[in-house]
Amino acid sequence: MPFMDAPRADGLLQLYPALDGVAALVGGLPALRVPAGTALFAEQAPCQGFPMVLEGEVRVSRSAPNGRELELYRVQPGQLCLVSSAALFDSRALSAHGTTTTDTALVLLPPPAFRQAMANQGFRDFVLGLFAARMAELTSLIEAVAFQRLDARLAGTLLGHGQQLHTTHQALADELGTVREIVTRLLRRFEREGLVELSRECITIRNSQGLRALSSGDGP
Repeated sequence: MPFMDAPRADGLLQLYPALDGVAALVGGLPALRVPAGTALFAEQAPCQGFPMVLEGEVRVSRSAPNGRELELYRVQPGQLCLVSSAALFDSRALSAHGTTTTDTALVLLPPPAFRQAMANQGFRDFVLGLFAARMAELTSLIEAVAFQRLDARLAGTLLGHGQQLHTTHQALADELGTVREIVTRLLRRFEREGLVELSRECITIRNSQGLRALSSGDGP
């Protein structure tokens, strides 16, 4: 991985206050800075440590044998990577892969230090609390994939980014766990219905109320 040493951020304890009880384990760890698009970890690889994001964002996804991807969640500053934590709990291989979406700085707590830190009640409660929150997010994702129509899920994905969303059809397909051709077909339908306007790597929202109704299941 193209990790580059970077000065350790002063805000580590502000983002992860539970580290205050295990300061001796994290005090000498450097921050690592990586560019956007860096593969931080791979499926079925051993976990190299507990990542704590200081800046940027990490996208965590699962891949299918046919090459399709499903985004599970994103890790932002102060948040926890469920896949890394689960692998460290049980000393097993990673069940997903993580890639930075922007230039990212993080601190990596090595596995032995993570196991020592888990003996501290404050740190343990912090990790298990974030773990539970991530599990709730994944449960919602499973329900959406299993029970919600793809057009409703796509409509919901387009909302909340302002009037314009700069992305590709492939990126949306990866996020929704489907193929680009289906996303393109749905977006063209949305355009015909006056919900959006499509241009190169840009989607302009023309009827956010209509998208909201569709995402909630009230649309056609």
